[in-house]
Amino acid sequence: MCSEPLKPKPKRKDERIAELEDQLAEARMHAEAYLNQLKYTKADLDNIQKQSQRRIEESIDRNNARIFVQLTTLADELLLIAKNTGDEGVKMIYTKLLRLLESEGVTLIDAVGKPFDPYRHEAILEAETDACPPGTVVEEIRKGYNYKDKVLCAAIVKVARAPSKKEEKDDDRKA
Repeated sequence: MCSEPLKPKPKRKDERIAELEDQLAEARMHAEAYLNQLKYTKADLDNIQKQSQRRIEESIDRNNARIFVQLTTLADELLLIAKNTGDEGVKMIYTKLLRLLESEGVTLIDAVGKPFDPYRHEAILEAETDACPPGTVVEEIRKGYNYKDKVLCAAIVKVARAPSKKEEKDDDRKA
């Protein structure tokens, strides 16, 4: 007798099919887990990219604002020189600088005739007047500027206030 190694009995087709179906189900579970992991990782990467882009833009805006503050100071000084000397060349340079600032998103704060806003105006004087309601800006001493809807530098202004009652009593005595 020849001794032949015993071969395992071939599994029945049904058993083999069940085994393969189990392996397929397990492979699908792993694939689904990997897909979910990939989706979360992609979402994290997208968020990091957006956050990085936002930080870059904020940094650029901060640096631009720092430069624009210096340029607006220069513009104010040019305007002061132009007013005091009547030099049209200086006024022309001021106008060009103002246009350059406006093209970069810097805008003037409209102050005269508007209600005093402590976030946009810096009051250094008061004027007693009946011509406009109390708390209204009557004169702009130095221009104010906005950059991207944020105050770059506040306008320095003179604000109206109602005449004091003491003066009214003095006026009544004179009459």
